[in-house]
Amino acid sequence: MIKAPARKAIKKKLEKDIYGVGSIGLFTALDRESLGIRQKPGLEEHSGLDKSRTTTHAFCAGTNNNVLYQSQQSIQHRNLVAGRAVHAQIIRTGTSTCTQHANVLVNFYAKCGQLAKAHSIFNAIICKDVVSWNSLITGYSQNGGISSSHTVMQLFREMRAQDILPNAYTLAGIFKAESSLQSCTVGRQAHALVVKMSSFGDIYVDTSLVGMYCKGGLVEDGLKVFAFMPERNTYTWSTMVSGYATRGRVEEAIKVFNLFLREKEKGSDSDYVFTAVLSSLAATVYVGLGRQIHGITVKNGLLGFVALSNALVTMYSKCESLNEACKMFDSSGDRNSITWSAMVTGYSQNGESLEAIKLFSRMFSAGIKPSEYTIVGVLNACSDICYLVEGKQLHSFLLKLGFERHLFATTALVDMYAKAGCLADARKGFDCLQERDVALWTSLISGYVQNSDNEEALILYRRMKTAGIIPNDPTMASVLKACSSLATLELGKQVHGHTIKHGFGLEVPIGSALSTMYTKCGSLEDGNLVFRRTPNKDVVSWNAMISGLSHNGQGDEALELFEEMLAEGTEPDDVTFVNIISACSHKGFVERGWSYFHMMSDQFGLDPKVDHYACMVDVLSRAGQLKETKEFIESASIDHGLCLWRILLSACKNHGNCELGVYAGEKLMALGSRESSTYVQLAGIYTALGRMRDVERVWKLMRTNGVSKEVGCSWIELKNQWHVFVVRDTMHPMIEETKDLVCLREEKQELPLETSPYTKYEDIEDYKKNAYGTSGHQDVKPGQGGGTTDAPTLSGSGAPSAIDSANQKAKK
Repeated sequence: MIKAPARKAIKKKLEKDIYGVGSIGLFTALDRESLGIRQKPGLEEHSGLDKSRTTTHAFCAGTNNNVLYQSQQSIQHRNLVAGRAVHAQIIRTGTSTCTQHANVLVNFYAKCGQLAKAHSIFNAIICKDVVSWNSLITGYSQNGGISSSHTVMQLFREMRAQDILPNAYTLAGIFKAESSLQSCTVGRQAHALVVKMSSFGDIYVDTSLVGMYCKGGLVEDGLKVFAFMPERNTYTWSTMVSGYATRGRVEEAIKVFNLFLREKEKGSDSDYVFTAVLSSLAATVYVGLGRQIHGITVKNGLLGFVALSNALVTMYSKCESLNEACKMFDSSGDRNSITWSAMVTGYSQNGESLEAIKLFSRMFSAGIKPSEYTIVGVLNACSDICYLVEGKQLHSFLLKLGFERHLFATTALVDMYAKAGCLADARKGFDCLQERDVALWTSLISGYVQNSDNEEALILYRRMKTAGIIPNDPTMASVLKACSSLATLELGKQVHGHTIKHGFGLEVPIGSALSTMYTKCGSLEDGNLVFRRTPNKDVVSWNAMISGLSHNGQGDEALELFEEMLAEGTEPDDVTFVNIISACSHKGFVERGWSYFHMMSDQFGLDPKVDHYACMVDVLSRAGQLKETKEFIESASIDHGLCLWRILLSACKNHGNCELGVYAGEKLMALGSRESSTYVQLAGIYTALGRMRDVERVWKLMRTNGVSKEVGCSWIELKNQWHVFVVRDTMHPMIEETKDLVCLREEKQELPLETSPYTKYEDIEDYKKNAYGTSGHQDVKPGQGGGTTDAPTLSGSGAPSAIDSANQKAKK
């Protein structure tokens, strides 16, 4: 005879084998009703588990009505503790193998979010029926997420492999999961089953089918299903309107909305449709339409719905009507966290980042618990104005709320840290997530580019491609900017090929980024070709081409293009005038430079900034008008710091004006310059004047201030290898041969080289031998050495950084 303790142990082991865990455990009760969220009718109430069967049909042997009644109550209230008690009671009655009871348990655990437990019980069911499959499929589809949606697809395949025919509830769950995947592959097969089974006409199936096609990008197919539906409810209409809205097809969304207004029944719920159409109005030109829809909501008495009030706040914010958004926010009597989030995000998107942070502080003081979207809005505001301290506080608050694994929140954190220059922290946030979307990849790539770590940006882009993530416009624009900064024409051409492969046109920002890349790499012909083919050119596109011409010594062409820009009616901005005044500087056009400088404020109402003053100082300095330059600097009405005096000092050295050079240099010393070039140039002027005591004073001051001269570094790509050189380089494996070639060139005067620490060893024809090469230059810290490394490509395995490789060899 088995003793009681042994019986309990055996029973517990059997329960664990069948259900995955014992019948007694510690769980957290989920009281979702306390959230007060109105659920859409449909899939939540129609999981495929027929309530009449569980309450009126004959029960399995040994079961009473009370057990199943308690099960239904637990499911209805999402009471996990009570449900587990019912589970234990079913086990005690010995009816846990009954299919009907097992289905109830699967349905209960799935609706409580305990999908692993539900799946474990499902696997233990010997005779699965369609209700068994529906309970689990519906649970996973309602849970959302990529992983859960893939599980739904796998369950559907297994169901069909066992020759079990799905019903309407199964198909609704399939379509919803396929919507989350934004794919229609399995969904089309399920659609064929709908037709084959004559299930078309079930409003929940049809609505889910419309949603699947719309979210998968096949809006026309969704419209066909929508048009043939014999019956539509408000959720069907909102799904169709949202399909057009998410694709930016505002006119079609408005047409469907107008059709709804004509066909809707009096007294029917229509707030979801209004919310959907308002979400499509996300540009200033649509603010008039938004006001009309606002008026219709007031006329129909719908402003009492919080979701609709939130949609109106969001609409006005996206249409850049912050005053109306604030009025709508202030008039909302029943604000929830979404209302606050909409207003915070509105401030952030309209450049009022400080106001967004203040509003969040008000929300926090009012004791309202923020959602992850509120946190995201405030993080974006901190990101825009580089509020790193406040961003870190929000990071800790986010951890406290348990949002650290949420994709949107992590993406905002990565973006905030990257823009603040904390790339190590941004990388930690990126690495902590397993499922990464294109926004997260783009945030980190953009962060590397903004912080001039262009090689790491290209390596990360290749990893993104390997992971199968499809890039978007900002991704490609950032990668092209990285290629521009590195002057890597061949890589830039590969990225150009990727833009064509992924179906990107030459619209902004891709067109302007491509034009900039080609011009910065010296390929003006290709840059101009891209520019001329760019449709709907904005000021950024014009600036990119004007800048490229100016920096490649074609100042006349740059000024002609500026005149063409004005003739086409495009209004210039601050950057435009920096480019054209710079072009005047390179060409020596002093009068035209003055003309453009005054045109900014007189004709376009733009106040000159430090960059414009610097360009004018350069114009005057290059023309040798050093006295006028000094007077212009001293009359400047802005705080220019050291910038303008540094340009004058360099000009004085070039023109041999030692007296004025001493004046500019001493000004920089008094202002506490940290640039090594300032000390070097001033010491050189004093040396030319024979004032050796002042030379010693400058060098001593340089040492006292801890300023060290950074040595030059050059690199060139030949035959898929990067050759890196620094001053007094001894680490390159072919340094002796390189020196011999340089000496030979000097003797033949084919390649005149300056005898200065900034000499570049590049453009060596004997090294090229018909191999195309790209080159670049930057300053590196003392102690770094040169070397060779494989050139980075956008395919294959790792692409080590050329500079990093040089650093490693120097350390050895």
